[in-house]
Amino acid sequence: MRHLKAGRKLGRTSAHRKALFRNLVTALIVKERIRTTLAKAKELRSHVEKTITLGKKGTLHARRRALRVVHGKEAFLKLFDTLSDRYANRNGGYTRILHVGNRRGDDAPMAIIELVDREGEQAQAAPAKEKKGKKESGGKKETGEKKAPAAKKEDKDKAPAKKKAAPKEDKAKEGEKKTAAKKSTSSKKKSDDK
Repeated sequence: MRHLKAGRKLGRTSAHRKALFRNLVTALIVKERIRTTLAKAKELRSHVEKTITLGKKGTLHARRRALRVVHGKEAFLKLFDTLSDRYANRNGGYTRILHVGNRRGDDAPMAIIELVDREGEQAQAAPAKEKKGKKESGGKKETGEKKAPAAKKEDKDKAPAKKKAAPKEDKAKEGEKKTAAKKSTSSKKKSDDK
């Protein structure tokens, strides 16, 4: 019978396994996204979800239990402030595992484990919504307004061509003035010699 034999051993002693998961939980809380092997990611999920649930409780006992797993003041404060507020209305499912192929050296299956509703995701989702809104409002313009920008583009195309031609003419005029000045100075020298 397999009673109380849940979890992967990952080829480590129990002390090494505990230390590994403490470090992984702390890293995931601080960075919110880490890359590791698929087996570690699947095992890490339960540790992280239980720790975030402790953060949501926020009692003294929950803080003391979380201190057993989370190392570092930054991770501890983030767990009980930021993450507890972010997941206040969510009942579990705080993490997501994405398969990313196999590792080059030993062909171990790799995965990215990340927290759901990360800060970076929210920032990326907002500009995407704004872009969609702009596209929709752009299609509602009247036909007269659409023609006006096209005319402006034509004007812009013509204007630089004129500007480019003007400097060439100026250079030609300057060249003519210089040659005329040289001729006048050379004629003066010839007249002085006589």
